[in-house]
Amino acid sequence: MITSTAQRANPAGDDDTNSNPIETKVTTKVTILGSTGSIGESTLDVIASHPRFEVFALSANDSVDKLLAQCRRFNPRYAVMVDPVAAESLQQQLFGSDCETTVKSGTEGLIEIASDPGAECVMAAIVGAAGLEATLAAVRQGKKILLANKESLVMAGDLFMTAVRESGATLLPIDSEHNAIFQCLPHEHNREKSLDDVRKVILTASGGPFLDTPTEQFDAITPEQACRHPTWEMGRKISVDSATLMNKGLEFIEACFLFGLNPNQVEVLIHPQSIVHSMVEYVDGSVVAQMATPDMRIPIAYGLAWPQRMKSGAEQLNLADSPALQFQQPDINRFPCLGLGMEVAQVKGTAPALLNAANEVAVEAFLEGRLKFTQIPIIIGKVLEKIPCEAALSLDTIQQADAQARQVGKDLIKKLTL
Repeated sequence: MITSTAQRANPAGDDDTNSNPIETKVTTKVTILGSTGSIGESTLDVIASHPRFEVFALSANDSVDKLLAQCRRFNPRYAVMVDPVAAESLQQQLFGSDCETTVKSGTEGLIEIASDPGAECVMAAIVGAAGLEATLAAVRQGKKILLANKESLVMAGDLFMTAVRESGATLLPIDSEHNAIFQCLPHEHNREKSLDDVRKVILTASGGPFLDTPTEQFDAITPEQACRHPTWEMGRKISVDSATLMNKGLEFIEACFLFGLNPNQVEVLIHPQSIVHSMVEYVDGSVVAQMATPDMRIPIAYGLAWPQRMKSGAEQLNLADSPALQFQQPDINRFPCLGLGMEVAQVKGTAPALLNAANEVAVEAFLEGRLKFTQIPIIIGKVLEKIPCEAALSLDTIQQADAQARQVGKDLIKKLTL
């Protein structure tokens, strides 16, 4: 344990309670799983402007320098490094500082801070399957969950939503598309009530950096090009998913579980300007859209303040100065990863976990230069062909499917790169 005589405080800067009527003296303690990623950093940026929030715990995989700086600024009660060596380094560097932070390590540490009763709200922002257990642990404690880790729902949708209902947890989507849908649905909406008045939801997609790139050039796409998103600033893995449109395939699956929809009630539209974040079409012909500048602080602030609203720090949308809004149907032949996600949404069971695991190992190999951009959907498709889908009856079944898909995917990649 790292201790000091310094008082624990939230370094929020100027108190803006007079300019924002929802600010109160009641403090909400927040745990951020994945605080050194883009969503985690944006969450801390929002929290720093609102004294009603206090950082309770932070976590990272092995980014010692970033987590160290965050601990020194926000003085959380706990900091978790998944990598034990990184945890030891963090503890050594915090020793003797003004931080009163206890350092933990491993998956066990993540689960401990996620379920700790000291925090009412958990931002689940760990990328990929690595965030599933900790996020589920927070759900089972009935906390307010800000879900930016879409893979938790993709992998274990039915299991996850059952846990939400049984624990009474509050689940708020942070992905800009699902957050937009949540805002466009009636306030009284929940999974127990009928969706008879909703015809469909429309997920928008920017189309990524290769929307207009000739497909004959796809073989030569580099990781640096794939990570150069035209409208959003994201981590490398999510940037590649956006470039292949797998991100939208995963979000398609997530929307079905999150809102209790059939796949035929979910549509994807390409919208390069990223101003309309998603839409809900009602049976009477009305279409309700949520629009904002492409800044993740907006859905994060909405989630933190819900059911009220507060300032996010993002620029206000000026439609008069915005580019013309364009929409088009996605080309599944051009972006086969989207098609794979939509197919898996129909199958359910362990198929989404297989898809996600295969995608994670394929994207990792692409970023490391061991796989071509065009080979990512090939690997995913072959993994889905080789491993039979089962009923996703337990977390153990889902994790076994995840492990099997990773191994099969790695074997396939090794054969391609020999």
